[in-house]
Amino acid sequence: MGSTIFIVWRESVEAMLVVGILHAWLKFNSAGAAGLRALGLGVLCGLGLAGLLGWAMVAAQDELSGTALEYFQVAMLLVASGLIVQMVLWMRRHGAGMRKNLHQSLQVAMQRSGLIGIAAVAALAIAREGAETAVFLYGVSLEPGNSANVFMGAMLGFALAAFTAWILGRGLRFLDYRRFFALSGWMLLFFAGALLGSAIDRLTGAGLLPALMDPLWNTAGLLDDSGRLGSIVAALVGYRAHPSLMLVVVYTAYWLFMLRAMRPARQHA
Repeated sequence: MGSTIFIVWRESVEAMLVVGILHAWLKFNSAGAAGLRALGLGVLCGLGLAGLLGWAMVAAQDELSGTALEYFQVAMLLVASGLIVQMVLWMRRHGAGMRKNLHQSLQVAMQRSGLIGIAAVAALAIAREGAETAVFLYGVSLEPGNSANVFMGAMLGFALAAFTAWILGRGLRFLDYRRFFALSGWMLLFFAGALLGSAIDRLTGAGLLPALMDPLWNTAGLLDDSGRLGSIVAALVGYRAHPSLMLVVVYTAYWLFMLRAMRPARQHA
């Protein structure tokens, strides 16, 4: 449940920041009640599109069985992991200019399409955040023992995000956004690695990938990944008490890539 709470909290805070930025720009530019209604309509449409994606994934799963279902679930685990990585890298490169980019998009949309443009910008921004969340939650629900906790975790995560937004709205601006996105980004990368590990486990279990050596080691005596604490660590960071060599190779390659991608840019004189 911990990963679900964190993912929903982080994505919801980001979505609320987007809505707050758009709302402030509309008020500053005297868009009036009509502009704010268009913003609200866009938010609702964005949530609807994200909900439609979630329904489509569940409907597709219900129509599949056997090997086809296994392939679909592995694909969704890989997509969820890839989306998390893409989102973290995108925020690292463009997060500082997000406010400016949203303002520019809204200004262009208003000039070209008026209120429809406002609604479209809001809908696309919220749909992107909501769609990412839907895919992440579906991927997390495929983790052993997680499906029953996803809904509760999502509700807690959203409530925590709303509380965070309320605190910020009250003027207690203690949050350093750069550090917030950096720290939460690293946490999300651990979740992405855990989802990738689950996909590799399923692929080796189905014989689609060679295990190479299974298990490579056994640390169940120290921390069993089927126990209460071990299962939490497994869900959060991808820990395995008895991993295959293939899993260790993939996980090592993943972190070598991420450490390189997240390395601070060199300052040129």
